[in-house]
Amino acid sequence: MTSTRRRWRAAALLSAALALPGCAAVALSAVGPAAEFGLDQATSGITAKTYTAPAANLRLATLKSLSRMDMDVVKDTGADKEWTIEAKAGDRSIEIELKTLTAMTTRIRVVADNGNWFFHDEATAEEVVAQITEALERDKPHASQAAMNDTGDMR
Repeated sequence: MTSTRRRWRAAALLSAALALPGCAAVALSAVGPAAEFGLDQATSGITAKTYTAPAANLRLATLKSLSRMDMDVVKDTGADKEWTIEAKAGDRSIEIELKTLTAMTTRIRVVADNGNWFFHDEATAEEVVAQITEALERDKPHASQAAMNDTGDMR
């Protein structure tokens, strides 16, 4: 099912649920968790993922990915625990938040705003995360070699 079709279906389900005052809770529970998840994804357009990587590595992979995707970085601010990176892609605004959970675990949250006040561009947010994942994988041999050089560990 296409993303647009999913969104229309979710909007129709929500409209039907809201048209039944007093029964809205019953109507929403009847459509099931899958429909609620689809509605949340269609309206929020937020994609999040947690990586086993330090925030500095994830930030570098993010900047490389945005450059590779020909997206202009307009903001890159933060400190050790949290970073915010904003980019432009045509009429889209991409907001990326990096948050350190532990020294080796970082959560990323990507929102692609297409100017629509209700729906966001989920597909672009998902592609940004996919490209960051790919960039981390490409850089893994270099990071492993640097770690071995630092520690003398040859595993």
